[in-house]
Amino acid sequence: MDLALPDDALAAALEALAADVARSAGRLVVDERPDAVEVAATKSTATDVVTAMDQASQDHLLARLREARPDDAVLGEEDGGATGTSGITWVIDPIDGTVNYLYGIPAYAVSVAAVVGDPSVPGGWRPFAGAVYNPVTDELFGARAGAGARLVRGDDQRPLSPTACDSLDQALVATGFGYAAERRERQGRLVLDLLPQVRDIRRAGSAALDLCSVAAGRVDAYYETGLNPWDLAAGWLVAVEAGAVVGGFDGPGEALTWACAPGLRAAFSNVVEDGTRRHLHG
Repeated sequence: MDLALPDDALAAALEALAADVARSAGRLVVDERPDAVEVAATKSTATDVVTAMDQASQDHLLARLREARPDDAVLGEEDGGATGTSGITWVIDPIDGTVNYLYGIPAYAVSVAAVVGDPSVPGGWRPFAGAVYNPVTDELFGARAGAGARLVRGDDQRPLSPTACDSLDQALVATGFGYAAERRERQGRLVLDLLPQVRDIRRAGSAALDLCSVAAGRVDAYYETGLNPWDLAAGWLVAVEAGAVVGGFDGPGEALTWACAPGLRAAFSNVVEDGTRRHLHG
C-alpha cells in the first residue's frame, strides 16, 4: 500500500517532538518510580501486568502531544487516546518492558512514533518519525523517513548501522515471548528449532529496544510474534533507517515481526517465517 509521507521539514519537527516527549515521559517513570513497584492491573493474563506508572506515563504523553499537535490522533497501549483530523497518528508505548520496570531491570523504554495510515490494519500504515528512549541508560534512538537513524546519549550523537553478519550460524538473535501459556509453549518450539542454527539467543524483554539493538549492531537479528503497533512502531522505523531489513507476513505486525542485518535477509526471513507457520499458525 502506497502511503504519502509528510515532507522532510514536518518529519524533522515531529521527530524532535517525539524525542522531547519520550525523554520527558522517561524521566517521569524513573524519577517517580517507587521503591517497590506494584501491579495496578492485568490484561491478557495474570503475568501481563500494568503498573500505575504505565498509565501516568501515557497520560503525560497524551497531554504533551495534544498540546503540541491538537489535530493528530493518538493510539496508546493503556486507557485513553484521541481521534484526529490531520491524517497523522501518534502510536505510543508509555513503558515498553513493563515487567522489567516492575523488577527494576534496566531494559525498558518509552516509544513514540508518528505514523500515516491506519495502525489497526496490517500493512496499512507506516511510521515516518519517532524515538525510543531508555531512561535508565539515557539512550535515545531517533529516526525519520529518509534521514537515517541515530543514537543520542547526553551531548554525544552517532549514526546507527546494523552489523555486517551474513551467516545465520554466526547470528546473535533476539526474541520475545507472549504472556499466554499456550502461545509461549509454541514460541518455545520455534526457539528449539532455531537455537542450533544460530550463534545464540537473547531475550531482553522490550520489543522496542530489541529493534533498536538490531539498528545499533548490538544483535544481528530479532523476531517476535504477537506484537501490537505500539510495541514496534518507533523501533521499526529506527531499524529501517539504520539500514536493517524489517519484515513479516504482511509487513511487521502481530502475525510476525522480524528484523536483521541486510546480509541475513534471505536465510533469517526464511527460517523464522517457516518456523512461525509450522509452530504458531498451523
